[in-house]
Amino acid sequence: MENNRNYFVAIALSVLILIAWQFLYINPKMERERAIEQARQAQISEQQAASGATGQNQPVAGQTANGAAPAGSPAATDLSRDQVLARTQRVEIDTEALAGSINLTGARLDDLKLKEYHETVDKSSPIITLFSPGETADGYFAELGYVGTSETGAVPGPQTVWTAPAGAKLTTQTPVTLTFTNDKGLTFARTISVDDHFMFNVADKITNASGAPVSLQPYGRVTRNTKPATPSVYVLHEGFIGYVGEHGLQEIKYAKVEDDVAVKPGKATGGWTGITDKYWAAAIVPPQNIAYEASYNHFTQGRASYQADYRQDAVTVAPGQTQELKTLVFAGAKQVPLVDGYEARYEIPKFDLLIDWGWFYFITKPMFKLMDFFFRFFGNFGVAILLTTIVVKLLFFPLASKQYASMANMKKVQPKMEELKKQYGEDRMGLQQAMMQLYKDEKINPVAGCWPIVLQIPVFFALYKVIYVTIEMRHAPFFGWIQDLSAPDPTSLFNLFGLLPFAVPHALMIGVWPIVMGITMFLQMRMNPTPPDPTQAMIFTWMPLVFTFMLASFPSGLVIYWAWNNTLSVIQQAIIMRRHGVKVELFDNIKGLFKKPKPAE
Repeated sequence: MENNRNYFVAIALSVLILIAWQFLYINPKMERERAIEQARQAQISEQQAASGATGQNQPVAGQTANGAAPAGSPAATDLSRDQVLARTQRVEIDTEALAGSINLTGARLDDLKLKEYHETVDKSSPIITLFSPGETADGYFAELGYVGTSETGAVPGPQTVWTAPAGAKLTTQTPVTLTFTNDKGLTFARTISVDDHFMFNVADKITNASGAPVSLQPYGRVTRNTKPATPSVYVLHEGFIGYVGEHGLQEIKYAKVEDDVAVKPGKATGGWTGITDKYWAAAIVPPQNIAYEASYNHFTQGRASYQADYRQDAVTVAPGQTQELKTLVFAGAKQVPLVDGYEARYEIPKFDLLIDWGWFYFITKPMFKLMDFFFRFFGNFGVAILLTTIVVKLLFFPLASKQYASMANMKKVQPKMEELKKQYGEDRMGLQQAMMQLYKDEKINPVAGCWPIVLQIPVFFALYKVIYVTIEMRHAPFFGWIQDLSAPDPTSLFNLFGLLPFAVPHALMIGVWPIVMGITMFLQMRMNPTPPDPTQAMIFTWMPLVFTFMLASFPSGLVIYWAWNNTLSVIQQAIIMRRHGVKVELFDNIKGLFKKPKPAE
């Protein structure tokens, strides 16, 4: 029993250290990073204003060096987003999932809104804006083009003005074909189609009427001017992402390229590249049969921007011939079934890694699949979390049975252990040997109760990951006041859960579910007697309260899981202990907390 208690204390202290690290170091660090980023953006705005006034230090958009892809965003402007959109020729995008337009200058996707998603839980709040023109402060766009030579003449790039049919409108049923012909006799016909979600299919036909073979290099880029407003969190990757052929998964933080050091994995064939946020992403899937070189950059000339791009090997178009290239552009919400479906349908290697499943991928994704199954059956992700917890408990039942059986047997031999302590007194070596012999005689493995706890820790973190990163949890309601399982419980004990008319500081937002979780944790710990060691006893007494405060800022879905898991553990332990003829001392242990200690004789 002493070994088990020591182990429980070690586990508790480890978890406390992790949470304290988050609460005392990571959160303040994130606030500092946010302040630094805001100051940096303010400085950039001042520099852009100055450069606009003097006509110097202009952006490099559209320029290429040594056959590289174009870099950076268009020149800054003081116009609003709507004004910027109004001053360029555009083709409207209108589907069930998307609203926006294609900029005919560059054939650029730089105006895109997600109809199915709102900024807050309130359905009347604005819908999510994903792409915005590069001239705006929060510019974000995707672009496809070519790098040519003197023999090719002008080829499609950032400044190319394409021609669209009169009244053209991109819908799921009506693709749009844009055309451009240069002075060398090259004609480019770009047909853009979109499915009923977030995948654009871009088919380019290059016809060579020049009388001589020409070679040109396709490129693609995803460019944004600013980082996400919310600071980065260690449990989630936001920034550059891609799967670059044999170089594998690329997850590159914005900070890594901010010193103007580009990240270039190397030449590869097959894969994809882009930029990801917590719930949204933009990624380009180049033709999978042509080698390319990916690059991740931060440009500071003129308007600062972050860019994920690729440049493919040159394709040659013979005189009188036509070359066709097909490229995919994903721009939207990272719905798990949708992303998985795109991977299978278009044979995109490892496209499911667009969602950050983390180190415990082999646990995290199956757990989501199980939760999604229950959600589709019951229509509530909160209920899905409860049912998933039951399934997990059933899977771990054999191990948990051994754990609680070991604890029950330890309780049975507790009187003999106390006798050995009296017998050996201060002889710790002799006591240890005698206790090991006792374990052997009684066929008790003191470590048997530890492994179930160790094995369940990855499951807990996997569930945390699922609730935190999957968009399916975003704004997913449970019952009552819980309208977003990915957000903390919005109630607080300190204003009587909203009955008192005043706002509560963030540190005191201790909602109903964190309190329920604390109570269930208290009951679970009281299933065993208070440890005789004063330090251990203090930890066991205060741990539920500390966890209540610490987990109050965690997603409510995770807190609900923990409370439900604790409840099931108490019931399970009570049943197993009764089967082994051991008294369940829960209520006696609780009563013991309120008894006055006997005076020393």
